[in-house]
Amino acid sequence: MASSLNNCPAPAKLNLFLHVTGRRADGYHLLQTVFQLIDRGDLLHFDVREDGIIRRVTEVEGVPEDSDLIVRAAKLLKTAAANRSMERLGVDIRIEKQLPMGGGLGGGSSDAATTLIALNHLWQTGLARQELMKLGLQLGADVPFFIFGQNAFAEGVGEALVPVATPDCWYVVIEPGVSVPTAAIFSDPDLTRDTKPVRISDFPEASTGFGKNDLQVVATKLFPPIAEAIKWLRQYGDARMTGSGACVFCAFSQEQQADEVLEEVHKTGSAQWKVWKAKSIERHPLSYLLES
Repeated sequence: MASSLNNCPAPAKLNLFLHVTGRRADGYHLLQTVFQLIDRGDLLHFDVREDGIIRRVTEVEGVPEDSDLIVRAAKLLKTAAANRSMERLGVDIRIEKQLPMGGGLGGGSSDAATTLIALNHLWQTGLARQELMKLGLQLGADVPFFIFGQNAFAEGVGEALVPVATPDCWYVVIEPGVSVPTAAIFSDPDLTRDTKPVRISDFPEASTGFGKNDLQVVATKLFPPIAEAIKWLRQYGDARMTGSGACVFCAFSQEQQADEVLEEVHKTGSAQWKVWKAKSIERHPLSYLLES
């Protein structure tokens, strides 16, 4: 059994579109979206313990250890595999955070997915991808996607996933300097909840030219810096918000185009913004750990 696994990527996602098509009786919203993986994210490091203790050894501002999704994911996996001689196994988890909280990039969900994938390997629990996806859904609606491990058309609350081809491109992403609580967006009375459902066959290749983000109207109303970032970035293309916000992105076919926009940000963009570029990727970097 390996004793450690370091430099484990937890990549971000973008929602190329996000439609709210209804609401279930339990209050959860029904969604349709295309999830796009990008080559920017957090890094996690795992060191196996043999005293049964699960610890996050890195301080994360504003996130108590016990409520952190990475700790919850590790404990959930240990409980799920309790009949597999797991009592003595624990882990120290270090995390290098790069993705903002409340940014709509899926940072916490991706961290949790990477934790489940890595510990499933390190602890030799032997759970299949589908089993890990079911566990992940207990932690959050986006977690199964990252375990699924490839760009996908998603329905339901985000857990019904079908692989989809997406453009090979570069993205410029603006962090507008605000953190958006997802609950505030979904509970807003102005949120559109009846967008007509689409079929994956309606478009041969998912792109930002298809659909819209139904959450954007509410988010820009509640958080004006998001609207400012979208307006600025739309000078260069079809800019839009990802997830429930706050991050805003625009796609470019060539890296040079993205670099030129980054240069312009420093000249005319807001000093409050953090701006970066990322490349689209087809598969989760840790997918190989689930393909034995």
